[in-house]
This record gives sequence, C-alpha cells and structure tokens, in this order.
Amino acid sequence: MDAASLPDWVIPPPGGFTADDFLRMRDLPRHTELIDGSLVFVSPQRKWHRRVVDLLKDELKRQAPETLRAEREMAVRLADRQVPEPDVFVVTAEAYERDEPSTHYFPEDLVLVVEAVSPESVDRDRETKPRKYAAAGIKHFWRVEEVESRTVVYVYELDPATGVYVPTGIYHDQLKLTVPFDIEIDLTRVSNY
Repeated sequence: MDAASLPDWVIPPPGGFTADDFLRMRDLPRHTELIDGSLVFVSPQRKWHRRVVDLLKDELKRQAPETLRAEREMAVRLADRQVPEPDVFVVTAEAYERDEPSTHYFPEDLVLVVEAVSPESVDRDRETKPRKYAAAGIKHFWRVEEVESRTVVYVYELDPATGVYVPTGIYHDQLKLTVPFDIEIDLTRVSNY
C-alpha cells in the first residue's frame, strides 16, 4: 500500500487538523475524536462501558425536563482544534431539534457532559477532556468509573470564578441530584442493563 492509496486523514497537515477539517472527513473509524488537532481512535468498548452509557442516556432522557434532551456519542465542536465525542450529554431541546448542523453540537448547547472511563481513556477522561469542557463553559461534568466491580459517578460543577470544575459529590449505588435538574438513578442496575 502506498501513500496515494491511503485516506487523506492518515497524514495530518502541519500543525494538526482543525475542527473544520475534521468535520469534513469521511470514512473515519466510529467514535473518532479530534483532541489538540490530533485524531484519537477508541478501542473496542467493554460490556460495562456500553451498559453504563445506555443506562445513563435512558435515565437522563426519561428524567429531563421538556426543555432538555439526552444524547450519546456525537461530536461537540468545542474549539478550533477540539471536537470530542462525549459518551452521554444533555443538550437544549432547541439544539436537539435544529436541522443544521446535523453532525455536531456546540458547547453552548450542552448542559451536562458524561464520560465513562475505559482503560485506554483514563488520562483523557480524567484530565484532558474535563479541562476542555470547562474551558468551553459547559456547567456540569460527570466522570463514571468502574471501581471494584461497582459503578461510581464523580460529579463536578463549573466554578464561574475560576473557570474550572470543582467536585460536588461521589456517588456509589445511587445517584441523586437536583442540578442540572432533578435526577435519581440506581447505579446498581448497570450490571443488569
């Protein structure tokens, strides 16, 4: 195989890809993200990851007020070289229902972002993505991890004075919150989901 037969996205331009470059690309592997101008490919997901994403998306969809919608695994254009694909997120109904853009959302559309940590995504989900979501002004962030075969949700809220996320709680077995809306999720259901 020579360079001429490879897709254009295999070789990044000087300085990396931009969000515009990324959003025009076709035939990328599923769930490819643009982080710091570089393409990030995810490895196959474990059963726990799929189950927790399904549970959280379904419960957020069911419990969200009429003005909000739950979504999963879709691009969010945070900045010129940042287009992550959160595992689960909550957007305004207006953003959810608009026709264009049909391939991505913007940070101002999002109310909550959720990342379920996989072995290959620990650094991105614990450090890189939360910093980028906070810098983009997304008010609520959850990081979900499997700890000793239990699902644990780490909840953060954006501090407007510092522009960084501050922890507001760690939840085992039962997630019960009043922001960004009233939410109650039985985390023990993940194993049966």
